[in-house]
Amino acid sequence: MMMTRTLLALGLSALALAACGKADTAADGGNATAAATAPGTAAPTAAAPAGGDWTQAVTKTADGGFRMGNPDAPVKLVEYGALSCSHCAVFEKEGLPELKAQFIAPGKVSYEFRNYMLNVLDVPAALLTRCRGAEPYFQLSEQMFANQMMLFDAVKGMTEAEQAQLQAMPPETQFLAWGKKLGLIDFFRVRGVPEAQATACLTDKAAVEELGKMSARATSEYELQGTPTFLIANKPVPNVADWAALKPVLTKAVGA
Repeated sequence: MMMTRTLLALGLSALALAACGKADTAADGGNATAAATAPGTAAPTAAAPAGGDWTQAVTKTADGGFRMGNPDAPVKLVEYGALSCSHCAVFEKEGLPELKAQFIAPGKVSYEFRNYMLNVLDVPAALLTRCRGAEPYFQLSEQMFANQMMLFDAVKGMTEAEQAQLQAMPPETQFLAWGKKLGLIDFFRVRGVPEAQATACLTDKAAVEELGKMSARATSEYELQGTPTFLIANKPVPNVADWAALKPVLTKAVGA
């Protein structure tokens, strides 16, 4: 259980990240840094969005992930996931709708997704889902997961020489080349990311480094070995890789 091995023999030499197999750990949930308050005063409480639906509140966190929900939710859930991870795609399809409706919307749970780089395919895919910032992030990620097979099909159509040629490129050009080869430029263009913006995001050195640091921290500090990895209240949830296993844990945590 809890296994998502890289399906493709593609390295991440540009980021010096290792591929992984078994998911066990993650990083902290919710805000990485709490707002400082004066002695004797309470931290401010976030106001609910119009209509009271907390799924409409999406922000980028200090740890580089994107959080959906009430920042003051009593239960903070983090997922380390990869856009090339088939188990993550299943969770997105089977678990996220119920997670949103039962736990996130009423403000009981906040959910943060942090991109983990299983292989080189995850880099351009992550850069483009993050390209327009917080508001469309989860929608773009959902679309990417739903069309995940297009990544694998594109690679199947490539020769080893073509793959090696792309991987030999420097990071500032490699991920743009991968984005074009995988069909991601056109895929995101029809989903609201103009080609010029996509090009800028795929060649954004700081954004690439942010993905590398996020994955490296998960690997070194939290010993994350695979995806999906879930964390509740800054602690890894062992032996949980799907919604059927995660739901009772969340239910107990919120006291429902």
